[in-house]
Amino acid sequence: MGRPARPFLIGAGLKMYLGHSETVGWARALRAVANEHPALTSGSAELVVLPSFVSIDAVTRELAGSRIAVGGQDISDVRRGPFTGEVSADDLVALGCSYVEIGHAERRARHGETDEAVAAKVATALAAGLVPIVCVGERDDRGVAEAQDVCRRQVRRACAAAELRGDTHLAIAYEPIWAIGQPQPATPEHIMAVCAAIGDELAVAAPHASHTVIYGGSARPGMLAELDDSVQGLFIGRSSHDVANVAAVLDEVAERAA
Repeated sequence: MGRPARPFLIGAGLKMYLGHSETVGWARALRAVANEHPALTSGSAELVVLPSFVSIDAVTRELAGSRIAVGGQDISDVRRGPFTGEVSADDLVALGCSYVEIGHAERRARHGETDEAVAAKVATALAAGLVPIVCVGERDDRGVAEAQDVCRRQVRRACAAAELRGDTHLAIAYEPIWAIGQPQPATPEHIMAVCAAIGDELAVAAPHASHTVIYGGSARPGMLAELDDSVQGLFIGRSSHDVANVAAVLDEVAERAA
């Protein structure tokens, strides 16, 4: 299908599944199988891992000098002050992070994060020099049209508070909530239709910024071959715990970019 204007973005979010020692061992194993992968050495793909906050320092040290980027799973919408338990975007940058996940369905559901809160975090991330990976998606499977409407609205609101310049880049991860953690992802036709709508909305909401639209929600090896250029990467979760699956996804990127 050819190579896109930007590298395919492959994200591996660990959530809180692996303990600290497991996470460090996983990062070491990932570096061994992925760092010299042709998809990364050629620039066809960018790989970012998102460990828990307590493991970020150890993971960035483990991956120092590699081609694998590191990100946080969330940030505060403020950069400094009396905010007990929050995590500053500036501290993530200081620890070597270049990405941050914002607005995951679990954060929205468990912590009551609104679209306005997501927008504030996007603005803070960009101001600190982080690339936000903004998660959007509908709660129930009620068809493509409703999914497109929900995601367009979430994308529009996520961009509302940020200064989106020509040197700004952001990623949108389409993760239908009804597919997260399920045996099967959404169908390729559904994914492509919604991701295309997200891309169209970004062209209006962030006309000067560059952007990448990726798919999550039970994402797995074998998916990229089924998707068109409306999808520019995958956000893989539990399947990434086996580093061979990450390597398999990178194999698909190399094949697709050839």
